[in-house]
Amino acid sequence: MSLSHERSSGIYLVAASAVLWSTAGLFVRMADMDVWSMVAWRSAFTFLALGAFLLLRNRLTRQRSLTSFGLPGLAGCMVSAIAAITYVASLRWTTVANVMTIYATLPFIVAVIAFMSLRDRVSYRFAIAGCAAFVGVLISVGAAVSQQDMLGIFAAFVMTTGCATQIVIAKRFPDMDTALMTALAALICLCVALPLMRFELPAPTQVVACALYGVFTTALGYIFLLQGSRRINAGEAGLISMLDVILGPVWVWLFYNEAISPLVLTGGGIVIMSVSLVFGRRS
Repeated sequence: MSLSHERSSGIYLVAASAVLWSTAGLFVRMADMDVWSMVAWRSAFTFLALGAFLLLRNRLTRQRSLTSFGLPGLAGCMVSAIAAITYVASLRWTTVANVMTIYATLPFIVAVIAFMSLRDRVSYRFAIAGCAAFVGVLISVGAAVSQQDMLGIFAAFVMTTGCATQIVIAKRFPDMDTALMTALAALICLCVALPLMRFELPAPTQVVACALYGVFTTALGYIFLLQGSRRINAGEAGLISMLDVILGPVWVWLFYNEAISPLVLTGGGIVIMSVSLVFGRRS
């Protein structure tokens, strides 16, 4: 495969993963279930989809996933499980626009955690952009209208911090099987949610929404990102992933008329511009 064709395919794969991930809020609205039931059903479908992927991959490549897993992998599983649960909770408790605004700060939270744990250096431009993004978040938080909104925003922050921690763990242990980590995290989520969920058969529409969320948004989106990010540089991947932040509120606005307040729109715009200023020059 030529370098230009490989780069193009990488861009398309990362863009596809961002589009798939952006549908999370749409499927949570479509399912309209309590948090624990949504977590359980979504995690079951994610585990089945990624389990099938791992079995196929291991058969084709003869790769043994557990050989490079160990304690870092287990830690990553726990963090990933917490992030997945709080992601669903945040989408249930506040608007998708609020959640996406917090999630857009991911590169800056990654930088802070990497600086504290790995002593990664941070440029002045990156620090200034991070401060601007924080201002954008404060503006968006100012649009919260209820205690549930604030709780959802807090859950979104926990989710984003969990995702950032996963990235740092993967960076510290590059040989770790992150696909296995994600699959086992889904299994952990399922085990945690089972005693807390409602034991009743969901409506067909709810099952379909959970299946789409688990298989397409999470599993397939992850596989596309895994394959695409290996073919382009980190700056390009970071910018393309911002499609998730932009499209997420658009889907629920189109299908559920979930309005975006001017404050959230302003704050989200500041955060996205801050990320673009940093990664736009790196790509």
